[in-house]
Amino acid sequence: MSESLVVCDVDEDLVKKLREFRFRKETNNAAIVMKIDKDKQLVILEEEHEDISPDDLKDELPERHYKYQHDDGRVSYPLCFIFSSPVGCRPEQQMMYAGSKNKLVQTVELTKVFEIRNTEDLTEEWLREKLGFFR
Repeated sequence: MSESLVVCDVDEDLVKKLREFRFRKETNNAAIVMKIDKDKQLVILEEEHEDISPDDLKDELPERHYKYQHDDGRVSYPLCFIFSSPVGCRPEQQMMYAGSKNKLVQTVELTKVFEIRNTEDLTEEWLREKLGFFR
């Protein structure tokens, strides 16, 4: 049922950026942080990070604000999608982000999708453990 629920569309420029990101040639860790433009009901690009560790990335994510983020380490790991769903967010935000997650995953054809409820959980060890399942 939730797979058919679409609350927000995904910005076409963001879709292009994510497809380029998927096939980038660099071998360092990189991340794309997304957010929802509530007025436009659109998932948009918020920030890009190059050469960033999971530990540094978690410091970039507010504890009470939803974010979409990608972490990509081409040397060892494939592209993955990490959905940050922090405890304490307003119910309206929770519904908008949860209702838009599947649309984003399907649009960009992501296969490795993980969710965290606490940004402190985002560590290199956690990411290696999650990605180890796909080896």
